[in-house]
Amino acid sequence: MYAIIETGGKQIRVEEGLEIYVEKLDVEAGETVVFDKVVACSIKTLKVGTPYVSGATVTCEVVKQGKEKKITIFKYKAKDGSSHRKQGHRQPYTKLVITKIEG
Repeated sequence: MYAIIETGGKQIRVEEGLEIYVEKLDVEAGETVVFDKVVACSIKTLKVGTPYVSGATVTCEVVKQGKEKKITIFKYKAKDGSSHRKQGHRQPYTKLVITKIEG
């Protein structure tokens, strides 16, 4: 039993009990989130939506909000000693646990 949901501009394959990391959602830890943008759902048979499966939902529980490890971006122009730039970035995320898939 699985479903493919759309969140944060990405499509993610989920199953019950699975922990996933998605783009940051505006919810607190311990709350429940329901995704209704279900692209495909396979409970007994596969249902593919056009673009979404009507009536299908995926319920998740928010575990925590956080930031990923820092990545370093270093830009420079070759043969020009005065032109370089160092920058860091930490992408925020939301950790979810899938509790129920309904289709």
